[in-house]
Amino acid sequence: MTTVDLVRVETSDPGDVRAVDALAAAGYRLADVLAVVGKTEGNGCVNDFSRTLAAARWETLLPPETVTVFSGGTEGVLSPHVNLLVGTDTADPDTADPGGDPGGEQHEQHDRYDRGLVAAAARTRILAPEEVGRAAQVTAVRHTVEGLLARLGLAPDETHLVLVKCPLLTSERVAACRAEGGEPVTEDTYESMARSRAAASLGIALALGECTPEQADAALASGPASGAGARVWSSRASASAGAELTDCHVLVLGTSTAARSRLRAVHGTMADAIDLTTLTGLFDHVRRAGGEVVQVFAKAEADPAGTVRGVRHTMLTDSDLHATRHARAAVGGLLSALAGHTALYVSGGAEHQGPPGGGTVTVVYRVP
Repeated sequence: MTTVDLVRVETSDPGDVRAVDALAAAGYRLADVLAVVGKTEGNGCVNDFSRTLAAARWETLLPPETVTVFSGGTEGVLSPHVNLLVGTDTADPDTADPGGDPGGEQHEQHDRYDRGLVAAAARTRILAPEEVGRAAQVTAVRHTVEGLLARLGLAPDETHLVLVKCPLLTSERVAACRAEGGEPVTEDTYESMARSRAAASLGIALALGECTPEQADAALASGPASGAGARVWSSRASASAGAELTDCHVLVLGTSTAARSRLRAVHGTMADAIDLTTLTGLFDHVRRAGGEVVQVFAKAEADPAGTVRGVRHTMLTDSDLHATRHARAAVGGLLSALAGHTALYVSGGAEHQGPPGGGTVTVVYRVP
């Protein structure tokens, strides 16, 4: 049986790997790490070297099968940090107490842990530049997610988060693609981030049964923020893009009766950037369970309609600061007030990740 834990540690800079010490203090080894998920203080754009630095520092320490997911941008009150997802084998739950209490307590507490957190991670194959943002990426992500669900024995409705880090197109990759006779989905490197996030999210939606192949094809063809295509989305997808990789790193979180973890999760979708009702509902769920919030994974975007509840916003027309940075700051502030801390994973650009202008939210919490 595998027990999943999450160790969250604030960082002083993108190259800070002192979380290794916190991991050891918690009784874990680097070999136990399934994924390192972090927020770095770069701009979150194509030239965000903070993601590359963080990934390069961590990947030299980790087993080859461990994935890294670094999202740039800690605008507003958000704090740079890393989340270490660890999985360790434990004794049979019928004979061992998941809380580490004496055996006499085990049967009284057994049903409190009957839906513990489970996690698994994997990588897709390397994507050629002409495949980024296209059907090949959708298929690669879909098959990888389906494989992870099968590995964990999870049904789609037991899945709370599918986190993906996917590649983008740099100028060099665009040139190399054309030199080989291919044509990229776009030559605009920033647009390639949105195209890549969209393709990954549609792959997740297909794996979870949230859309049909025909709907995914139509959404991909119409563009990530266009018309009817924007109405196709996953309620549990979180995808971000970076130049630091050429494959997709995929992490699945769910809850299962096969696990005896103190960690649990609940998810929802924000209808817009100020959807306090949905968020308070999630945090109320945690309180009713007697839990403590460990981490929040959220997507945020500037509503492509240019309004929030009918009132104009200027995020899409600010030439000084990109809209994704505004969105992270706004949603990050709202979530930090509710969570009581600022080291939260809030990622900008929510194409097909919740409704347009909204975003997916997953709260991981620990019960006593």
